[in-house]
Amino acid sequence: MRNIKRVIEEHITRNIRTYFILIIIFLLGLIIGLIVVNNSSEGQETEIANYINNFITELKNGAKLDYFKLLKNSFGNNLFLVIILWFMSSTVIGIPIVYGIIGYKGFCMGYTISAVVMTLGTGKGIAFSLTSMLIHNIILIPCMLAVAVSGINLYKSIIKDRRKENIKIEIIRHTIFCLIMLAVMAIGALIETYISSNLLVGVVNYL
Repeated sequence: MRNIKRVIEEHITRNIRTYFILIIIFLLGLIIGLIVVNNSSEGQETEIANYINNFITELKNGAKLDYFKLLKNSFGNNLFLVIILWFMSSTVIGIPIVYGIIGYKGFCMGYTISAVVMTLGTGKGIAFSLTSMLIHNIILIPCMLAVAVSGINLYKSIIKDRRKENIKIEIIRHTIFCLIMLAVMAIGALIETYISSNLLVGVVNYL
């Protein structure tokens, strides 16, 4: 455990500037998501509210959760995200897209939180958002950022040293790192499926 902690600390220290930039981009995306919902038209607000209220009504009426489907969708989304980040970071022109993906993920989270709060009110909306999004995203977001950082480092290595053998080694390292992060994200998918979803069901009964 100490060795793992030391490796993580060294990794963050070496890449603190890149992490800082990515976190800023993620937060900017989140803020834009909040703003977009708050500036939606009346028709869009009604559509958003109907979707959320229908979802809550189904849960209150005892709709059973399909855990296999939830797990498949969660892990599938994580797998797709890692593959896209891996592929884009392996190309010279793909790095701007890596930044764009991080910003987009922040936007989606901000949009979802704002939509829920707009529909349910501040107190209930925050409770809904925390139970449905917080726990698993504590794992998923850092993993996503770590994969992006690894990809950016790969890009920098390719630019600095264009020797095929060295590029091959760096791609292998990046691939192994992505697979490790994907394994950790699988734990996040399990938490989202079996913990976050059940917490949400419990909270919904009090909304």
